[in-house]
Amino acid sequence: MTIHNILHFHAESWDGRMLGCQGIHRAMAKATPNIDELAARGTLFKNAYCNDPICCPSRASMLSGTYVHKCEAWNNSKGLETGMWTYSQALTKTHQVLLLGKHGDYLTGHHSVMNRVAELIEPLNTAQYPIMECDPAQDYSVDPGHERRFHANDWSSADKAIELIRSWRPGDKPFYICLNPGLVHAAFKTNEYWFDKIPEDLVDVPPLDETNHPANVYQQKAKGWRNGYRADTVKLIRRIYFAMCAEADAIVGELAAALDDAGIEDATTFIFSGDHGELALEHQQYYKMSHFEGSARVPLIMMGPDIKAGQTIESPVSLIDIAPTICELGGLENREYFDGESLLSLARGESSDSRGWALSMYSGLTTNTMSWMLVRGDYKLMVYEGYPSRLFNLREDPQELNDLIEQEPERAAELLVIIDNAVDRAETYKVWEEYRRHTFAQFRRQAKRGLYIDSSYGLRENPSSDYMDIMNNACTGWTEEDEARVVNWIGQR
Repeated sequence: MTIHNILHFHAESWDGRMLGCQGIHRAMAKATPNIDELAARGTLFKNAYCNDPICCPSRASMLSGTYVHKCEAWNNSKGLETGMWTYSQALTKTHQVLLLGKHGDYLTGHHSVMNRVAELIEPLNTAQYPIMECDPAQDYSVDPGHERRFHANDWSSADKAIELIRSWRPGDKPFYICLNPGLVHAAFKTNEYWFDKIPEDLVDVPPLDETNHPANVYQQKAKGWRNGYRADTVKLIRRIYFAMCAEADAIVGELAAALDDAGIEDATTFIFSGDHGELALEHQQYYKMSHFEGSARVPLIMMGPDIKAGQTIESPVSLIDIAPTICELGGLENREYFDGESLLSLARGESSDSRGWALSMYSGLTTNTMSWMLVRGDYKLMVYEGYPSRLFNLREDPQELNDLIEQEPERAAELLVIIDNAVDRAETYKVWEEYRRHTFAQFRRQAKRGLYIDSSYGLRENPSSDYMDIMNNACTGWTEEDEARVVNWIGQR
């Protein structure tokens, strides 16, 4: 068995439709030439999805090869526990492992106090208080100047990756390099050099979402977008986001060029992927945290030895397939616990057989329920516990504004059977509810003893250990009446 070098660029918040090679957004047609070249030299998985549209659970699921409801990575504060298997750790047996950029954001215990509290109690946020109106990720700017390396930390990480690529020689232990940049995560920040590469007249303004579904309405209120929805504001923010993608593309280009210059492109599999998308004000939302395409869709391209060049795979795949794929590339055994399947037979053109659908769930920040998504063929089903389900035909309605749940109940039922065969939703909801109750009761006891200091979001300038200050920072407007509801919920704990 040949064990390959693996170079993995795993982007932050990259909507998988935002590539020139996808042919979807006109403003991106010339913005990603290096990634488009990667697709031309390899295989583009046109319809790839995350398994949870927020950072920590998405990474936890991908690294463990298990769905979120199995590894119980419920939100940004509850990921994998220390000691749980990940392919990046397992690869240390066979590879030189170099992890660069954002790593560790798959383990329990990260992110702010505000995140942790809101994630636990949002189903009790019946007043629909805003959760993230003080979020610095809502900031946007275009700095003056023409410095190509604007996001300097990401370029520095790329330099370290390139150093190892250039030093590697045949006979050396193969490498696994994973670069997890901050790009293209909000806040929306770029400079004139990259901003000018996105034609202003080609940047779209997404249509108004007036469907009024309660889950969507809650998210719009919880996210508390403070910059408004004037067309010029929306267009500016989307142009900045596209410019951030263009800068990240340049980093990908330098990594690919380093492989070519070192003459080891035939010994290395290059994987380009992302953890989730960015709505960029589609459906009047920023950030991710949603099963809409802008949030749930991710980029996925593979190039390397035996990977079929210029191939496009239409069948839905997801990040659950990354672990078995990397294990096959790295000479590791396929684990019986894996929920996904290796993508190598598809990428090599050896087979067209695949699962044919992608499953995702969400139970984190800015939602007040647990939800599920199933994509198969042209259709997407969204199932919300306690709210009506939604069905969209993505080919006919790519902007997901025409809910077909009442017109095509048989189609929805077909997709629901797949979800229910994959997961016991009632049991999963029960486990999630018990986790939230237990964890919040513990937090509340400790916080009332003054053991937490919250300096996040609205308390940045005035850190506090006062319990009600912390609660108000999580749900702006929190009252004693709300608190009584929480006390009743947690019971005698």
